[in-house]
Amino acid sequence: MKATGIVRRIDDLGRVVVPKEIRRVLRIREGDPLEIYTGGAGEVILKKYSPINELSQFADEYAETASKVLGATIIVSDTDQVIAAWGSSKKDFVEKKVDSELDKIIQSKNRYLSDNKIVVPIISQGDPIGSITVLSKETKTLGDPELKAAEIGASFLARQMEN
Repeated sequence: MKATGIVRRIDDLGRVVVPKEIRRVLRIREGDPLEIYTGGAGEVILKKYSPINELSQFADEYAETASKVLGATIIVSDTDQVIAAWGSSKKDFVEKKVDSELDKIIQSKNRYLSDNKIVVPIISQGDPIGSITVLSKETKTLGDPELKAAEIGASFLARQMEN
């Protein structure tokens, strides 16, 4: 654990304010769910909750299958980091943080299309919870089949979250 030097008091309703600086660094937004853990020495640990992380096995299986069928790199992320990746450049993405460009696409809830990259946000109960990215090999242009595969994967993972 890393000490921040910041001290906060609990109010009469049992609430603690997480400082703006920490929320900004950890990309915690208003309404984001936090998991609460306790430690053996009296620690209370707050961790940003990733609902899609519970589906990591489904995400991994989807990414593997889609990558083999499409011949492309498939990346599944939550709003903070990559959950699963398959394809030729898999090692470049596994457990990497989501960059600001991808974060903007996820938060916009709109898909992104270019000749060599497709991003489809995963939206569960109206909230963006992650994304599916399809990256082409250098010489191949992405098209409708890759877009449909990403949309199917995003819809499937979102439905799993709702069940």
